[in-house]
Amino acid sequence: MTQAHAFTIGTRVRVQQRPTSGHVRTPSYLMGRIGVVERQQGHYRSPEELAYGKLDGALRPLYTVRFAQRDLWPDYGG
Repeated sequence: MTQAHAFTIGTRVRVQQRPTSGHVRTPSYLMGRIGVVERQQGHYRSPEELAYGKLDGALRPLYTVRFAQRDLWPDYGG
């Protein structure tokens, strides 16, 4: 089963902030941050599930999301 794209290009999105353990693909400094969807990449199985051997997971949409450096790093002066 494939999930439909929930976000369109230009949509502001917030990265989920949830407890993590083990193999995760989302860096901790992005959790809870707001970015803008730049591109819909297609549908793929979850890398986290694949890393633990779950090969039959649902296909989920993948996005490229843009973040402003000043939103990620408070000391950024550029």
